[in-house]
Amino acid sequence: MSARLAPNPNLKRMAPVLVLWLAVCLSGTWAVDRGNFKTCDQSAFCKRQRALKPGESPYRALLETMELTNTRLTLQLINDNNKVRLLLELYRLQGNMTRVKINELKPLKPRYEVPDVLIREPPTEPLSLLSQDENGVVLSLGAESQRVIVSARPFRLDIMEGRDVLMSLNSRGLLAFEHLRMRKDTFSYKVTSTVASVWDNIKRVFSSQADPEAEKKEEGDPASQAEAANEEEEKVEDGMWEETFKSHSDSKSNGPSAISLDFSLPGVEHVYGIPEHADTLRLKTTDNGDPYRLYNLDVFQYELFNPMALYGAVPVMLAHNAQRTTGIFWLNAAETWVDISSNTAGKTVFGKMLDYVQGSSETPQTDVRWISESGIIDVFIMLGPTAKDIFSQYASLTGTQAFPPLASLAYHQCRWNYNDQEDVQTVDAGFDEHDIPYDFIWLDIEHTDGKRYFTWDPHKFATPKEMLQGLVDKKRKMVAIVDPHIKVDSNYKIHNEIRSRGFYIKNKDGGDYEGWCWPGSAGYPDFTRADMRAWWASMFAYDQYEGSMENLYTWNDMNEPSVFNGPEVTMHKDAKHGDWEHRDVHNLYGFYVQMATAEGQIQRSGGVERPFVLTRAFFAGSQRYGAVWTGDNAAEWDHLKISIPMCLSLGLVGISFCGADVGGFFKSPNTELLVRWYQTGAYQPFFRAHAHLDTPRREPWLFGPENTALIRDAVRQRYTLLPYWYQQFYTAHRTGQPVMRPLWVEYPQDPATFALDDEFLIGRDLLVHPVTEEGARGVTAYLPGKDEVWFDVHTFQKHNGAQNLYIPVTISSIPVFQRGGSIIPRKLRVRRSSTCMEHDPYTLYVALNPQRTAEGELYIDDGHTFNYDKEFIHRRLSYANNILSSVNLAPEAQFSTRSWIERIVILGASKPSKVTLKTADGQESQLEFEFDASMSVLTLRKPSMNAGEDWTVALQ
Repeated sequence: MSARLAPNPNLKRMAPVLVLWLAVCLSGTWAVDRGNFKTCDQSAFCKRQRALKPGESPYRALLETMELTNTRLTLQLINDNNKVRLLLELYRLQGNMTRVKINELKPLKPRYEVPDVLIREPPTEPLSLLSQDENGVVLSLGAESQRVIVSARPFRLDIMEGRDVLMSLNSRGLLAFEHLRMRKDTFSYKVTSTVASVWDNIKRVFSSQADPEAEKKEEGDPASQAEAANEEEEKVEDGMWEETFKSHSDSKSNGPSAISLDFSLPGVEHVYGIPEHADTLRLKTTDNGDPYRLYNLDVFQYELFNPMALYGAVPVMLAHNAQRTTGIFWLNAAETWVDISSNTAGKTVFGKMLDYVQGSSETPQTDVRWISESGIIDVFIMLGPTAKDIFSQYASLTGTQAFPPLASLAYHQCRWNYNDQEDVQTVDAGFDEHDIPYDFIWLDIEHTDGKRYFTWDPHKFATPKEMLQGLVDKKRKMVAIVDPHIKVDSNYKIHNEIRSRGFYIKNKDGGDYEGWCWPGSAGYPDFTRADMRAWWASMFAYDQYEGSMENLYTWNDMNEPSVFNGPEVTMHKDAKHGDWEHRDVHNLYGFYVQMATAEGQIQRSGGVERPFVLTRAFFAGSQRYGAVWTGDNAAEWDHLKISIPMCLSLGLVGISFCGADVGGFFKSPNTELLVRWYQTGAYQPFFRAHAHLDTPRREPWLFGPENTALIRDAVRQRYTLLPYWYQQFYTAHRTGQPVMRPLWVEYPQDPATFALDDEFLIGRDLLVHPVTEEGARGVTAYLPGKDEVWFDVHTFQKHNGAQNLYIPVTISSIPVFQRGGSIIPRKLRVRRSSTCMEHDPYTLYVALNPQRTAEGELYIDDGHTFNYDKEFIHRRLSYANNILSSVNLAPEAQFSTRSWIERIVILGASKPSKVTLKTADGQESQLEFEFDASMSVLTLRKPSMNAGEDWTVALQ
């Protein structure tokens, strides 16, 4: 018997995992088993909180406890049902934001407050008292007559501007704060409560003799509060102290700890954000179903149009109407549910028109309720007033999108798995043979030695440096997967180091937590620990990660974390991260894994090279560390369509570097779907083909020469636009503006754009409407802007804005339009990788608006180091009064380029009599040109000025 056929001693232990996996694989039906994941009714805290009725708030503000400093208001709230007191803190933040924190005044033990997500403690601005009476307090928020009104009974907080209410907190009375407590039926509780009762009586006797009002004051005593609270909650409901889901038990040592708060948004009908969900861009109301769930989970081929949780969670929501955009950032890393209701939900267009005709005074309103299992209420209210202000405000809190290496914006080729080094070499050669560019080839889990990460299979990848050097020689790169579950194996260096340092997450009894994942029995490093993250980062050093080189980058998968035999395919909530339970930190785990991995890539280069790390799980702030993708999708048309709103939603909450597996991860696409997916993916930020282990191979040349040509054309379109993509990511890194954005961001007063999610903008100047319907012979694209024009980038045909344009399509069509008034640089000499194109020339596409002006930018740096802070070229391109000019926007930056301008194409032009170029050194020359009168396109040939220097081109 060969070694390959020898019995595996771990097979018996792995049987449950293998049986589950094989059953799914062999069934031929790839679909999520919803029974593996909780509904709100199966989540005890969600069910409890959702059962609360609006309008019955037990909370009132104790105005006599108010303290106001220059920058902070503090105020106690009391629950009149159980006498538990809360502490409210309110801050006015720089940049038109307000922060509200609510915590127990004196909790039994500290409650979790999310660290590391905010890039700094947000700077504050002065608060001032405008008025106060027995009913409440009015504070000035400074800017534009903004003020906050705190009402006392019941507690309510309204933020106003002039006479308009921008947002209200607890207007529906759904604030709830389950205080930490000791269980009544335990010995420790009985002893403690007896001692507390005796001490209470002693204090009461002596204090009442000295002060007749003492009994009234005693209401605020923590011991009295706890006793009153426990008397109030005599009945122990199911799930308060222990909860069972399927065969898994979740113990809760401090009982229920959920928090909840409602927000009302007057005048708002459209809300967006709170990814990740496979749903429409505009969030739906949840009155008749489950709330949207934020709880990072490994969901096997997720279901579409469902509010169930997926791989990542960003608790940020944007609200928009034609007058204003606002945002809510709920900083909590525990399992969270978000309910949305609207007083216009379900009304038809006719119904809304009838309201208008009959003079209905009902203002549209959306109400949002956030429910989290633990932690505190820590919410940032971003007041805009524009969407771009919201992006800047949120970026000031959690940072901007990391500026990626230019090559990572090109095309990536991946599958689970390329078999061996020879397979990698063959695929690499196939791209050259079929003249299709690519920059990265990827390796999944099978490249390792028995699923031991940071290793290579000694037979299939025996000489990884030789393989990587072959890619270096072609100016290409590789990504290898490094997952956060670590094989429990005493012969595995990584495992031994983590165990010896005590870096594994613990189970509730104090031993190392173990679960099942790809290697079989696995431990899970505690990435919430800074020392663990530092050690993990050190493992990417070239002398530690043997076989790695500078062109090897990293993919973090399964980092929700995925635990095959855990509740909901993830970690038990009562596992321990030091003093905290996993329930407190769950949604942060993937954020920390990507953080540590990105830091490892930076450190290995001595801080010189920018990292590239792809993650599946993410949280607010993950944009600082790399890219995300939409997980295990399927080769179905609806999955292609949903990739657009999924990435748009991520962009709205700071994560611009998003993409979906081209072709679908599960199942096998037919050729039409595959072609259409390449065409769509070529215009999304992260462009990677990926496929499941059990699907047939689908390299681009395996579907016949016609389809190879169509895919080649789509990929080449991506490469020609890399200068524009790179500039957009530079802008995103500097400002927080999304790269891929919904139309309403740029056309905020046009209601026709508010719910569009089958088309999108790249930056502000390229509009893309991919073909996502099977057998489509045409699409209808909405071109926004009443006074704007749009040019088809393929035909140069001009179309007016503010219209629905029907576009006949063939299988080769990718409807893309350039906005009139823009200048977009391209590189038309497509080579085998983006690095090979570094010094190639640019073609400028100048699309004139009706005022016959246009502007754009050109950004150039070395494409891969952190020197972009000081060594770069950033130029303003502008066309006005028949003069096209290039002006330096960063004269202090020192960088030079060998690239030049080889062509200028002006759309919507008139024929000149002559064209004169004037360069930086004062030299003038006449340029050759061609004019297409039928399309009004002027082409200037070979101007040949350096792309990094000043010049003007005058048309006469």
